[in-house]
Amino acid sequence: MSQIQPELLLQAYAVGVFPMAEGRDDPRTFFVDPDRRGIIPLDGFHVSRSLRKTVRQRRFQVTCDRDFAGTLAGCAESTERRPDTWINREIFSLFVALHERGHAHSIEVRHDGTLVGGLYGVRLGGAFFGESMFSRETDASKVALVHLVARLRAGGFRLLDSQFITGHLQRFGAVEIPREEYRSRLQQAIATPAQFLPAEGDWPAVESLLQASIQTS
Repeated sequence: MSQIQPELLLQAYAVGVFPMAEGRDDPRTFFVDPDRRGIIPLDGFHVSRSLRKTVRQRRFQVTCDRDFAGTLAGCAESTERRPDTWINREIFSLFVALHERGHAHSIEVRHDGTLVGGLYGVRLGGAFFGESMFSRETDASKVALVHLVARLRAGGFRLLDSQFITGHLQRFGAVEIPREEYRSRLQQAIATPAQFLPAEGDWPAVESLLQASIQTS
């Protein structure tokens, strides 16, 4: 039985900490509060020319909250490039519970009906905490991120937390900020009313984001 309840998990996010495990098969779950935090500025999100072309081709079918558990499982699976993940059984169950309460969302990317990529995260007010993403086809997770950012911008969100930054996320504009600055931004974002767009119909928001990216590139 889980030792962490969904309500406690939300309280943790509200003060800037998040759960992890040492590995997928490790039963222990702990909370992390890094000195420096990765964020993706919603008003400075960068989309490369090649990715803009891929998104506009619409060869992927993108949905929201159609298969949260499947997306979570995709993020937790072992691959050649990522033989282990931090999503253990307890974390898996907790995020499914948050999704059932309306606090966690997934973006699914399909090709010819098959799930090939996606991402998931938690939302509180105008803050969205991006947890993990996966890709079984080239650019699938990148397309999911574009659709997520478009939704957040259109819905009035103020903070997209990426926890840590990687070279992959830096290409989208991700930066690191000190813990205290992050906490200040977090509290402002949580206090901001925001709406996660309905399950369908995000293409106008995506096109607006792509146009904004052209102007800032």
